[in-house]
Amino acid sequence: MKKAYSILAASLALFVLGSCTSYKKIPYLQSAFGLNLEMSNQETQIKVQKIMPSDQLYITVNSSTPESAIPFNLPLVPVSNMDNSRLGINNTLGMQTYLVNEQGEIEFPILGKLRISGMSKSQVQDMIKRKIYPTYLKEPPIVTVRFVNYQVSLLGEVNRPGAYTITNDKINIMEALALAGDLTIYGRRDNVLLLRENGYGKKEAVKIDLTDKSLLLSPYYYLQQNDIIYVQPNKSRARGSNIGTAETLTISVIGTLISLTGLIITVLK
Repeated sequence: MKKAYSILAASLALFVLGSCTSYKKIPYLQSAFGLNLEMSNQETQIKVQKIMPSDQLYITVNSSTPESAIPFNLPLVPVSNMDNSRLGINNTLGMQTYLVNEQGEIEFPILGKLRISGMSKSQVQDMIKRKIYPTYLKEPPIVTVRFVNYQVSLLGEVNRPGAYTITNDKINIMEALALAGDLTIYGRRDNVLLLRENGYGKKEAVKIDLTDKSLLLSPYYYLQQNDIIYVQPNKSRARGSNIGTAETLTISVIGTLISLTGLIITVLK
């Protein structure tokens, strides 16, 4: 009897230790409390998104006299709307977008080719203002630049995988995971893969540990347009995916035989 109790106690101890080890792999940004004190001695600026080839942009120019700004804006074009078409309603008008070519340029009305690759939105806005005022307009115009195709994709062990369009041009990896409904219970928190490619074909594959507080100081904490986040499955998911119908049937048969053996031993005692 003592031997049985010893075996049971040892089994419980191993179970508890295993549970503690597993739990350590779950929480994000462990021991991050008070991290602001560590960050105060460093420059921790949010990385400004840069415009790259193949980006699509909305650029609008406005003035206190709207008629004078019209030549600096692309014409409106009909936007297809299936529901409106069925009802016989006229299609709405939408703005055209600028596509940044492989040379990092756009063709801007009146001003011609503008090289904007590598610039931020505010830098493009300032450049266009300087080119328009005072050469073409008597007062500084209001120039607005927005990304159209800024999106991030989340794949693997997340609850809602897919591509997500970002409207405010700024998102960190935690916010992106929240959009996808967080990781599933089978996702590896300590080995998330970030795939990044700039407009010139340079690719990066970076391992991210969501449980490490130093992620907050990482240059990869804030995402860039077209980043891909892949959450790898843990060992439990991998083992489960390898068990097919035949294996499941074998396990069931073995379990039944063990139960029968135990019953026979009990009856024969």
